[in-house]
Amino acid sequence: MSIFRSTRLRKFLIVRFGLIMLLVPMAVLSGESQTQHTKPTASEPIPEPAIPAILAAFDRYEVVAMPEAHGMKDVDDFILTLIRDPSFPGKVNDIEVECGNSLYQPVLDSYIAGMDVPFAEVRKVWRNTTQSMCGYSGFFEQFFPLVRAINQKLPTTKRLRVLAGDPPIDWEKVKTSEEARKFLDRGTSIVSVMEKEVLSKHRKALMLFGTFHLMHGTDSDVSTYEKDYPHLTFVVSDLGTYDTNRRVGSISPFALWPHPTLALTKGTWLGALSLSDISPPPFNIDVDSETCKVQIAFPAEMQKPMETLVDAFLYLGPQAFRLSEPMPADIALDADYMAELQRREALIGLPPGESPKSQKEFSDEIVQEAQNPILEGAPKLPDAKAIEQECLEDKKRGNPQ
Repeated sequence: MSIFRSTRLRKFLIVRFGLIMLLVPMAVLSGESQTQHTKPTASEPIPEPAIPAILAAFDRYEVVAMPEAHGMKDVDDFILTLIRDPSFPGKVNDIEVECGNSLYQPVLDSYIAGMDVPFAEVRKVWRNTTQSMCGYSGFFEQFFPLVRAINQKLPTTKRLRVLAGDPPIDWEKVKTSEEARKFLDRGTSIVSVMEKEVLSKHRKALMLFGTFHLMHGTDSDVSTYEKDYPHLTFVVSDLGTYDTNRRVGSISPFALWPHPTLALTKGTWLGALSLSDISPPPFNIDVDSETCKVQIAFPAEMQKPMETLVDAFLYLGPQAFRLSEPMPADIALDADYMAELQRREALIGLPPGESPKSQKEFSDEIVQEAQNPILEGAPKLPDAKAIEQECLEDKKRGNPQ
């Protein structure tokens, strides 16, 4: 997976759920537009006020898991509101985050506990992970100081702990691709932290990760630890691109919903949706076959009704008006850090067909994205026949794929 930020479309496809990877250049994203699926016929979901519903879930589950910091400002703003709720510390002990390098857990513990830790030191926690999108995130620049501030108002026994889930990579020592790739098995670290620090101790945790890390019944990190700790995790998803490409004049199924609200998936038309209804499926091309066969689909284990993958959907307002999270100036203007991220990108590797960007090209993209803060709707799916034909022609010419 590329970890260097590019156009908003590519950013959505690659980091939206924290797992998807495209295996051909983005230039081939042409063809028919993704169909906006109609509402299935099933029971109506019941929207409930989101914060009380999530807090109530901790009475029945040890973990509530939901997405964060993947460029979705509305979701991130909701999380900040959630943890500021006066009832939150009474329900939750820990918050495990995707954007946290476990190498710096002692530094993080000291900072969150209120000790005198320079901000330049603690920000290594989220700036030095295996995922550069963490370092770009304005959300985490607010999240960690906010938890620290909340703890200062709480008795010691009620204070929150933040757990870093990413592998303990030390970028100052990593000089080769081989060294960098040793730390790309993120799931092992995420699961280990959850089992050791939360589940084995019967503590309550909010888990903030890309949605694909969280889904039940797949090869996700939650599914991995559910083999030993079943029925303890309540998974919340946002609605992705569902209902973003609605025709002018048509009525949204959420038209009368207040927001923010939470709606359970079980037995409802929301639960009957498929994963491709809320997210564009990945595609890959078998360049080793004679036919250059293209597949545009989620793995079979994910081709299930959403009610088997997630327990609830979070609705934050009209889908067409979702906002993207801007990159803070202190990050964008930090030339040394931007150069370091490019070094890391080179070590981990770009997706096939993508060229490295200069600092000016990258800066220009940041400016262009800032001019339109509205998140895009469902992107166009690639033209499978055109990709297959291009692959076959390349084979005839002897070009490498």
